[in-house]
Amino acid sequence: MRIFSLVSAIWRELSINFRVYQVAVPRPPAQTQTPAAPNLSAPGQLFLHPQVTSQVSTLLQALTQGGHSGFTKSKPATAPPRQHLKTATRNQSVRPRDPRTPGVGVGPSAETRGTRGASTCSLYQQSSDFSMITSRLLVYVAVLVLCVIKVSSRDTFIAAVYEHAVKLPNATLVPVSHEEALAVMNQNLDLLEAAITSAANQGAHIIVTPEDGIYGWNFSRETIYPYLEDIPDPGVNWIPCNNPKRFGYTPVQERLSCLAKDNSIYVVANIGDKKPCNASDSQCPLDGRYQYNTDVVFDSQGKLVARYHKHNLFMGENQFNVPKKPEVVTFDTIFGRFGVFTCFDILFYDPAVTLVKDFHVDTIVFPTAWMNVLPHLSAIQFHSAWAMGMGVNFLASNIHHPSKRMTGSGIYAPDSPRAFHYDMKTKEGKLLLSQLDSYTHHPIVVNWTSYASSIKAFPTENQEFTGTAFFDEFTFLELTRVTGNYTVCQKKLCCHLSYKMSEKRTDEVYALGAFDGLHVVEGRYYLQICTLLKCKTAHVHTCGGAVETASTRFDMFSLSGTFGTQYVFPEVLLSETQLAPGEFQVSSDGRLFSMKPLSGPLLTVTLFGRIYEKDQTLKASSDPRSQVPGVMLLVIIPIVCSLSW
Repeated sequence: MRIFSLVSAIWRELSINFRVYQVAVPRPPAQTQTPAAPNLSAPGQLFLHPQVTSQVSTLLQALTQGGHSGFTKSKPATAPPRQHLKTATRNQSVRPRDPRTPGVGVGPSAETRGTRGASTCSLYQQSSDFSMITSRLLVYVAVLVLCVIKVSSRDTFIAAVYEHAVKLPNATLVPVSHEEALAVMNQNLDLLEAAITSAANQGAHIIVTPEDGIYGWNFSRETIYPYLEDIPDPGVNWIPCNNPKRFGYTPVQERLSCLAKDNSIYVVANIGDKKPCNASDSQCPLDGRYQYNTDVVFDSQGKLVARYHKHNLFMGENQFNVPKKPEVVTFDTIFGRFGVFTCFDILFYDPAVTLVKDFHVDTIVFPTAWMNVLPHLSAIQFHSAWAMGMGVNFLASNIHHPSKRMTGSGIYAPDSPRAFHYDMKTKEGKLLLSQLDSYTHHPIVVNWTSYASSIKAFPTENQEFTGTAFFDEFTFLELTRVTGNYTVCQKKLCCHLSYKMSEKRTDEVYALGAFDGLHVVEGRYYLQICTLLKCKTAHVHTCGGAVETASTRFDMFSLSGTFGTQYVFPEVLLSETQLAPGEFQVSSDGRLFSMKPLSGPLLTVTLFGRIYEKDQTLKASSDPRSQVPGVMLLVIIPIVCSLSW
């Protein structure tokens, strides 16, 4: 029985957890922005779960030990707990074997009592037949193993992200009914269902949908409440599609679970969680509940396998509470280990860096409602840079709402973007798919100050000047020639640039800038930035302003800096807010350099450094007067945002 149960378990595991294609899905070219649907007529791709490897090995060992081993009592095989794994075997009791008679349990039944001789002969015949069966079975298993090994030569998976044009509820100062809230959410779920189904039909194993993608963002603490559900800890082992009433009224979780289950795909979504509390909790809000901005993950069987409460809330998210401590959430799949965080979390150490540094995730899933901020924080620009800087896959799904500067989704590998979308012109959503390696090999550690510290500052006759980029005061030098070498410094950061333009235009100005300080508007975080950027006009006083188009092409560039951190994110952004996949790389001594002439006019080349430990230890300035503009902006911006939303 042990052999047959193992075979059954292997077959179930193959049937449940593997997706087999008739041909290998080719990786889209690095420069492809919107890859075509994978070719399902190419050779197959099968992913081998570690438990199946163990089971096959155990089975082969059992078979090679002889036919009688199948009648001995043994402990059922156990596997390490994996959140995504659904156990398919059942333990069966076996009577202890009588050592005097092969295959006969102690305490024979009434039917066999007194007929031991005949039964023994019969058992010997059965043993012979069984040996023949196991020999054939060994051949079948060997062929199966060879097939599995052959098609599993490369661990890859198909990822999907959906940039969603969210349907917003009518603005109201009073809460709507649960029925009205559900009607709005179902409108968005209808659109998400179409994207999820399409992704699954094209072979995707996982799809990420945006933050606020199910109900929008224009809420107070009271008006968001009808949209919230109680989301349990994933440890409860729950498939909402099968048991929707287990944790109360959870129609959204039920629908997401069924979408995952019916399409055999992992689904990542963002919804709101509510948790009751009382006076015994000193931090309990006055209304007696916590409300959290929450990411959920359902596996391909519809099971809730991850729940993450956003820790770093962006300004205006007053409808939600901050968790008491940062949550570090991972989930394991047959195509790698995944980590989860949301939007503004990406700018901070916890949980973003912790997931990579301490929990060794291969891929980040990232629901976001990201408003683009040039010159350094547009969505596709910074998210692709974070993937490269941290050495992980990064699946970013953004809201599509151009009037709020919300667009920019992508599938990013550590070496280059695989697919991305940025569209400020249309109102439609966009589904992206691409193939990624399941297990990322973290790149060689970069010493970000090595090269810059080893060279002397380049001499220049140009006069330094100051300019503002996203409320931070940079020190700039204008690039006055078609080719040159420049150095500019601010505090402890010196930035070195070597470059060559295709031509020096009189109607466009470029500058090299450095910033070393605490950013205090729309968040508080310490930055070190070296940047080559196009100024907004031909006047240097506009350097640092947001620019979306350019005409000047660069044949080469090399940018480095004396950074005081290992967390530096390399950005290259072209005209019309486009990326340059495969056109640049980072050396181990900390240089960001072009590999060939850029394919389009240049907006920015940036090394975006974060010194996390200085976020809370420094004040913006020792002079209180210098803090006034920042304080005024912190007061004015939320008012403007609330009026516009």
